[in-house]
Amino acid sequence: MPHRITLIPGDGIGPEVAAAVVKIIAASGAAIEWEEHIAGQQALDKFGKTLPDDLLESIKRNGVGLKGPITTPVGKGFTSVNVGLRKALDLYANLRPIRALPNIPCRNPTLDLVVVRENTESLYSGLEHEIIPGVVESLKIITEKASTRIARFAFEFAHSEKRKKITCTHKANIMKMSDGLFLQCFRNVSKDYPNVESADMIIDNASMQLVMRPEQFDVLLCENLYGDIVSDLCAGLIGGLGLVPGANIGEKGAVFEAVHGSAPDIAGKGIANPTALLQSAILMLRHIEERAAADRIETAMLAVFEEGRVRTRDVGGASTTDEFAEAIIKKI
Repeated sequence: MPHRITLIPGDGIGPEVAAAVVKIIAASGAAIEWEEHIAGQQALDKFGKTLPDDLLESIKRNGVGLKGPITTPVGKGFTSVNVGLRKALDLYANLRPIRALPNIPCRNPTLDLVVVRENTESLYSGLEHEIIPGVVESLKIITEKASTRIARFAFEFAHSEKRKKITCTHKANIMKMSDGLFLQCFRNVSKDYPNVESADMIIDNASMQLVMRPEQFDVLLCENLYGDIVSDLCAGLIGGLGLVPGANIGEKGAVFEAVHGSAPDIAGKGIANPTALLQSAILMLRHIEERAAADRIETAMLAVFEEGRVRTRDVGGASTTDEFAEAIIKKI
């Protein structure tokens, strides 16, 4: 039976990279039936809301979604569709594998780490209000339930993927109650996984260490805001957001997404790099147990990067989106 998966192409370059990834998945032999939906400004214009009910019901029904980039207005307009999806579907775990790709210049060509980020709490939730004119309060909420849940997710992931060490990042030296609770939950859960080494590091030091010696890390566990910042920092270590995958996972569903922006300045030009969404699709295929198809795509993609003849402009080439996709399909 084919897998039914919700497809949200997004806006800007989203439809272009999504179309390329859909073609590559078809070539891999994975049996997929796509249910396509819109979100963001397109949905607001058509349905009066950025996350239509039909879209949310589709993901709940299928259990899996693949999402291209969606523009979020800065400082005004509607709130992030990404955050809205995570809240609506309780996608509490954000997974960001960071692995250097062949022939992409970086300081650490063997880098291979994973950022696990709590997705539902902390300052990133955007719980803000104006107390009096000129004074705004932003609420940082940390709960034992969410902190324990994400710590267990990180240890289960490390165990299943044969990762050896988890480092919990925090600022418990200053935020002794909120970050202190997050750290204590991590320590409590670590007792159930004696075969996985556990450590913790203050977030500012961790950021410096990531720049200086990132190879010392294996799995990084972060609360929401720290994880948002650290995961982008890590992407910069291997060439940028256009190369790394992202997944948002909950108990009843998962959405795999490109983590870069919608790049409206190059939309429609056919030059966008689909690698981030493609790598997210590889994670998705493994999630639905289409591992053979995922391996075929990954092997072909790595071979194209290794040869270095076909690459998009953002990584020093002159190939189009379709040419890059066709090169991977040919390898498959």
